[in-house]
Amino acid sequence: MELLNTLVDKGLRRELPTREEALAVLATSDDELLDVVAAAGKVRRQWFGRRVKLNYLVNLKSGLCPEDCSYCSQRLGSKAEILKYTWLKPDDASKAAAAGVAGGAKRVCLVASGRGPTDKDVDRVSETISAIKEQNEGVEVCACLGLLSDGQAGRLREAGADAYNHNLNTSEATYGDICTTHDFSDRVSTVQQAQAAGMSACSGLIAGMGESDADLVDVVFALRELDPDSVPVNFLIPFEGTPLAKEWNLTPQRALRILAMVRFVCPDIEVRLAGGREVHLRSLQPLALHLVNSIFLGDYLTSEGQAGKDDLAMIADAGFEVEGTDTTTLPEHRRPDCGGAAADEADEAEGDAGGLAATVAAPSDDTRRDLVSVRRRGAGTELPPNA
Repeated sequence: MELLNTLVDKGLRRELPTREEALAVLATSDDELLDVVAAAGKVRRQWFGRRVKLNYLVNLKSGLCPEDCSYCSQRLGSKAEILKYTWLKPDDASKAAAAGVAGGAKRVCLVASGRGPTDKDVDRVSETISAIKEQNEGVEVCACLGLLSDGQAGRLREAGADAYNHNLNTSEATYGDICTTHDFSDRVSTVQQAQAAGMSACSGLIAGMGESDADLVDVVFALRELDPDSVPVNFLIPFEGTPLAKEWNLTPQRALRILAMVRFVCPDIEVRLAGGREVHLRSLQPLALHLVNSIFLGDYLTSEGQAGKDDLAMIADAGFEVEGTDTTTLPEHRRPDCGGAAADEADEAEGDAGGLAATVAAPSDDTRRDLVSVRRRGAGTELPPNA
């Protein structure tokens, strides 16, 4: 396909595709799927070889969030039967993190439910970061605490946080449909605060919430404009007890096309396969490794993932290797001492996504609702974690 040849050439030059080209990737047929994966795989290998970075989540505080994000099992009014607990003590959080590091994780992601941290919460997380770094040499720590207030990003950076995660989730045009307690600009502002404080920005999206192809392209282009170092791609986990419980809109093939589109738009950025991969990609997970260069190991915040040993076996069987702490994830030109990601970037190509119809797949009769499993082990429980 001429489209794929063009996208590969652009990806190898770190040149942004047009919106029409990104939309065309999402519109490809299942017959063309392997060609799409192979093309995006060339771009992935150019910048990241066959390395896979492992990340491990520690849910520091679960449930009881005052925000009303429709996709979230921890939201205000959620009836999902998830674990609910207040802040883990720093030593307990460090022990949970150590399990992930022992399983091969290079980055530990510390997450807490809520609109945003208080100054006391920042102190608590700072102690946790110190404990983790003292006990795990070379590990990266990413904080994900919600919306930041003035000065908090700097304090987290001083405490040793390497990165801060705050996802855009969906397009600005449809953000109000999934959340009313904060808006798209609040999320953008928090990512920018993290960057200004010297932390590596991590910001991504959630696919499968009923959005159109144009929405998906819009949010990925908005992410590219923000220029984070890593982009997690989540696939909606439709928890019973949340407003989006019936949104089963994804097939494994569509999930792969979404990942390929993200790779073409973000060729030299760490693209992370995040929540929902087991639910929606299922047996096609190994194909996704040709598109992404980063995954979460083991369980997620409130849902269980595939066994950590199975993640490692999948990586090895697919011919990839786990990235060690002695390897820098980002290509040299994206590292801060080399001018950052903006160095030599091509100007954004113009394109208009308006007026294009959504191509959301209808739920199939064999939807695997049984794959949504609430986390009952690890942080906040007496059971060992999955890593």
